[in-house]
Amino acid sequence: MTPGARVAAAIELLAKIEALDRPADGVVRGYLRARRYIGSKDRRAITDLVYGVLRAQARLDWWVARLAPAAGGARARVLAALVMIERRPAEQVAALFDGGRYHPDPLETEEDRLLAALAGLDRAGTDRLDHPEQPQWVRGEQPQWLLARLAESFGDDLERELAALLREAPLDLRVNTLKTDRETARAALAVEGIEAAPTPLSPLGLRVAGRHTLPSLAAFRDGLVEVQDEGSQLVALLTDARPGLAVADLCAGAGGKTLALAAAMRGQGRAEGRGEGRLVALDREARRLERAGPRLARAGAAAAELRPLTGADDPWLAENAGAFDRVLVDAPCSGSGAWRRHPDARWRLSEAQLAAYLELQRAILERAAPLVAPGGRLVYATCSLLPDENGAQVARFLEAHGDFAPLPVPQVWAEAVGTP
Repeated sequence: MTPGARVAAAIELLAKIEALDRPADGVVRGYLRARRYIGSKDRRAITDLVYGVLRAQARLDWWVARLAPAAGGARARVLAALVMIERRPAEQVAALFDGGRYHPDPLETEEDRLLAALAGLDRAGTDRLDHPEQPQWVRGEQPQWLLARLAESFGDDLERELAALLREAPLDLRVNTLKTDRETARAALAVEGIEAAPTPLSPLGLRVAGRHTLPSLAAFRDGLVEVQDEGSQLVALLTDARPGLAVADLCAGAGGKTLALAAAMRGQGRAEGRGEGRLVALDREARRLERAGPRLARAGAAAAELRPLTGADDPWLAENAGAFDRVLVDAPCSGSGAWRRHPDARWRLSEAQLAAYLELQRAILERAAPLVAPGGRLVYATCSLLPDENGAQVARFLEAHGDFAPLPVPQVWAEAVGTP
């Protein structure tokens, strides 16, 4: 592809993402899957430009509104990104919009004005995205209505944490201890040219440098490693699943944490009854749960039971009351903790959607509590940074359930992992 064709593809993708109001990663995958002729280098260039715009969307829009208010949309954002993020000369950018075959249409008057203004900023050496006059929510790339909640979470560290959320998320792998150990897995990846380092916190994690097509790697196909963010690894570790326990993963989805729990239980899973090593993955979405089957088989942990739930009144819930030593609730949430990986998701979240998540979380906790055996543990986790979805939910639950008490994370970590 020519540079102009790459830019045209990025503009088309960004317009689709906005119009469809769907997760960007799925839109990008579908777009590229339908265009097999696009080579790997072109895919990387297109994807980098798309995600560069998504990570800087509020600041790009602020600059466009400041410099050329009548411009807007995907084309204006890409124009600004090419100059301000990729630091291309304005003359080079203008040449990409020549209306040629597969190239973007020629610049309109307001777009010409925008590019000229951006060129002036570049000559002045002020091509940075940040500006002192930007509101904090713009600099932090957060919905304005959400800023107060994030400030409640981060306090004096708000600016630093918002800046950290703008960085691209790393690629983390979890070593499957049913088949190998961390150093052996690391060596196997090295044989295939993949550089990996131990994750800072998880004793099972490897952080991979660069981007790779993991399904093509022997270490992945052989079940030595699974893709799993370090934070998710920590949740599974803190669940403290062990051989001989009965464990339920109540919001299992496609089974990422179920895999980690199965490894901690040394592959036990199907025995009926407490004390015999039972692992059950549950979810309302049967199609997502089905995806866990091949993953468990590849990992050598096919003994786990996969059970779709029909709803809050599913008879299975009543039949298994008090049956589990550990019940993990990785609850549906805003996903704000994953915005480094999914930068577009922050702009799709609304106050109404957050309120719906809060209600759903409360309902799931009420459904989970009866499953816990006397002396067992209910483990609640979200991929959220918001106190409404975390501490406030836990406090509400504890107030309503006097038979539950909080456990300090350091104590659980020492018992489950034993490392400082």
